[in-house]
Amino acid sequence: MTLSPAPAPATVSRTRRQLLKAGLAASGIAAAPAYLRAQTKFQLKVAHYVPPGHGLQTDFIVPWTKEIEAKTNGAVTFQVFAANSSLGQAQNQLDQVLNGVTDVGFGLCGIPRGRMTRSTIVEMPFLVKTAEAGSRALWNMYPKFLMEDYKGLKPLLLMTHNGGLIHSKDKRIEKPDDMRGMRVRSPSPTVSMMLEFLGATPVGMPPGQAYENLQKGVIDGAAFPWDPVRAFKIDEVTKFHFDSQLYTAAFWYCMSQKKFDSLPKEVQKVIEAASGEALLSKVQGWWDAWDKAGKEAAQARNSTIVTLNKETRALWERTLVPMNNKAMIEFEGEGIKNARDIYIEMQRQVAKYQKA
Repeated sequence: MTLSPAPAPATVSRTRRQLLKAGLAASGIAAAPAYLRAQTKFQLKVAHYVPPGHGLQTDFIVPWTKEIEAKTNGAVTFQVFAANSSLGQAQNQLDQVLNGVTDVGFGLCGIPRGRMTRSTIVEMPFLVKTAEAGSRALWNMYPKFLMEDYKGLKPLLLMTHNGGLIHSKDKRIEKPDDMRGMRVRSPSPTVSMMLEFLGATPVGMPPGQAYENLQKGVIDGAAFPWDPVRAFKIDEVTKFHFDSQLYTAAFWYCMSQKKFDSLPKEVQKVIEAASGEALLSKVQGWWDAWDKAGKEAAQARNSTIVTLNKETRALWERTLVPMNNKAMIEFEGEGIKNARDIYIEMQRQVAKYQKA
């Protein structure tokens, strides 16, 4: 009987590899990204400065993290740190991300002062009425006009709130002259310029400090949208709310560019898909819900809400016109040589989306 020669070792090895590859392909494992096959885990720290029960965390940040966790099959996980943590101070958000203390942060463009000045031009008086218009203006302008503000950062969302109010402890505000002599919490240098122009004294402070300073009489009022009336309990220390849509505040939600670049390409794609337009489309709904809760808190206390009629609004607009040129001169003095171009483009972008 003639026996067939045994297969060469190389042939056996090659055959086994082919069978193994076929089995893996059938199970879907071979098609999985390399970081999943290697079972690599990435835990990222996210910090912000509002209470953990606020919609910023429950409606925005936590759902964003859960989506990324799900789409990476748990390879990426997150720790979220709110105002009640050591990482929850508004004034620290930017440096925490840039220095690698956290991987993702949410902060105000106006805090710390002078770090994101281009973006705060969107806060000029009577420019932004709706959160979507302000947010899309910032996002669209980032590549050409605002990139300098975000060195070392990977923007995930740039955002403004709906047109803001002045909440006051004891004084009714209706006309520009009513602002004279008031000490008012301000979210940024741009809003501070407006307050100074109106004869008020702006006091820069993180939102979490406003309650105590209003309660003690250190400040007479605070520049906020409706939302913090409930979120920071401002309704407990104010009696009057000037619902003027007078200004807005700019916010950033960014990841450390260094951290982003260190992640596998597949993870980067998941993060990008969950950010940008995916978040922008939700901004208006978020702010409308958050502001509604704040306004209802004020109404429940029978606080006085003052709104602008057509004539009074025109008076405010005429009063603030001279501030525009003064503000541009100040921005240019701070090194933003194209401040007027930025402002004009913001007007164009905002008008486009507010009209829509």
